[in-house]
Amino acid sequence: MALGLALAAWLFNILVDPYGANPLRIRFERPLMDINQRFMYPQVLRSRQFDSAIFGTSTIRLLNPADLETGFGGHFANFGMNAATPFEQSEAVKLYLSRTPGLRTLLWGIDEPWCQKDADAQDKLVTERAFPPWLYGGSAWAAIPHLFNLRTLEIAARVVMNRLGWMQERLPRNGYEVFTPPESSYDLTRARFYIWGGEPRSIFAVEPAFQASEAERNSWRYPALDRLAATLAALPQSAHLLALFPPVHVAMQPRPGSFEAALEAECKRRVAAIVASHQGVTVDFRFASPITGEDENYWDPLHFRLAIAKHVAGALRQAEAGEGAIEDFRVITPGP
Repeated sequence: MALGLALAAWLFNILVDPYGANPLRIRFERPLMDINQRFMYPQVLRSRQFDSAIFGTSTIRLLNPADLETGFGGHFANFGMNAATPFEQSEAVKLYLSRTPGLRTLLWGIDEPWCQKDADAQDKLVTERAFPPWLYGGSAWAAIPHLFNLRTLEIAARVVMNRLGWMQERLPRNGYEVFTPPESSYDLTRARFYIWGGEPRSIFAVEPAFQASEAERNSWRYPALDRLAATLAALPQSAHLLALFPPVHVAMQPRPGSFEAALEAECKRRVAAIVASHQGVTVDFRFASPITGEDENYWDPLHFRLAIAKHVAGALRQAEAGEGAIEDFRVITPGP
């Protein structure tokens, strides 16, 4: 009896397959019924439904595909994943590139983990959130054994309930979700506590500023950038490429003039060189500016508010067009 129920559940999972991965599944467009984007996005990445996309972490998730479409054209999706590591982002981009021959625009948010010297360490490749490599590469048949579990059964049941009109999708097909609280509930005092971990404080530059020699800079390792370069090797020549360093609050940035600031500046320069090799543009919002220096622009030190998201989307288009206000962003050149 127990064996029969287990096999029936497995067959149900195979036929419904909430990940849209195995070749025996019933053919229909599946709603995204779980909040773990690592499991939900691969079916959309393979779909050829979107000719333009932005990738990164939660620091770019509030960029509305509609605003990006206004600036760049095309049909956009936002595939930002919460706390996604460079490895996880690269796997998503590789899958997307392999299945989107008509790619129009690729935007990629580059956060601080890309600049870590130990980014290739085993414990930095994935997070405590489960990551399913079987959804990102290899044979579609390989997905079948991974469908034999209660978690998949739960999500498959949600898919069926959605199809029956009993449950709403958990994530939209284009990935865009306002995951921050309603703007009407914004509380500056509370935001400042999250931003500063207590009372706001002044940030002073390090004096004298750290100066690295060319030889010293050349010795610094950024292993994740090798992954970035390898992933972008598959980018179609006709595609538009932009990398952006999202505007995190100054409380999260290294102190100007510090050794850490020098490391970050060199990382930015190397990212710009990789992107420029594909005729792309690297846009830096991660510095002290009217955006990043104002507490009321943020919910916490990493996540800006909706008005800033709209502003960033417009600024990206200005940067690619060679326009813009340098107080808000900088286009990084790959030179020494």
